[in-house]
Amino acid sequence: MNDDRHSRFRDAQTDRTVADKVPDTPQTRAPAYRLAFADPDFMLRDELRPVRLQLELLKPELIQDERGIDSTVVLFGGARIPRPQDKAAARTETLAELSRFYDEARDFARMITEKSVASYGREYVIATGGGPGVMEAGNRGAFEAGGSSIGHNVVLPHEQAPNEYVTPGLCFNFHYFGIRKMHFLMRAKAICVFPGGFGTLDEMFEALTLIQTDRMARVPFLLFGEAFWRRIINWEALAEAGTISDEDLDLFRFVETAQEAMEAIETWYAPDG
Repeated sequence: MNDDRHSRFRDAQTDRTVADKVPDTPQTRAPAYRLAFADPDFMLRDELRPVRLQLELLKPELIQDERGIDSTVVLFGGARIPRPQDKAAARTETLAELSRFYDEARDFARMITEKSVASYGREYVIATGGGPGVMEAGNRGAFEAGGSSIGHNVVLPHEQAPNEYVTPGLCFNFHYFGIRKMHFLMRAKAICVFPGGFGTLDEMFEALTLIQTDRMARVPFLLFGEAFWRRIINWEALAEAGTISDEDLDLFRFVETAQEAMEAIETWYAPDG
């Protein structure tokens, strides 16, 4: 239903169009004359950082609300993990071995998206970082299932351009890492973490900390590839040292395959689960 209250005042877009048609004079060319919201130099001032943070939080939120997206399944994972057919060119033997997780992420995203399509795209929407590697695999699986998927891209000097499988209308770009991580988790119904580097570790530990401290509700938290995760993190040593509780080791579980991850999520959300 339309809200007539918004039609009683001329909208900002109309005023911007009118402002562009004024006579060309020294006064109208001066930066001071520009409408504040249409002045890029003004919007990029250091003092406007709080406004930019708010805008970056609000824009993806409004778009997802308009699309009716209620929940997501988040895929974190390395940008450098190659497609299996490209593993011969991988820069390390380990990356070549980890290429199998590209297919697991792709299969998992396809299966999750089939559930999403059944909900008319409102639930279980795949959300990735929008880049290559595991992220591409997640968006690709969703695309192949005929559903939508989200890409939360971030401006980086290297490697971060949207992969071709992100739904264009849900392909976001962020300046602030913190706001980007908020959007990953605000609708998360499950979190799946594939092998990766600093970025993946940052996202994983941020989410685990929010759950550990009750700042976020518990959801299925799945780590793909037990051997990888146990090799780089001595989880039990943290508990033995007392820096985390024994119960914190129950906040996540290891899985190896897409099917195993699907069963974990379906069991979690079963009516009597």
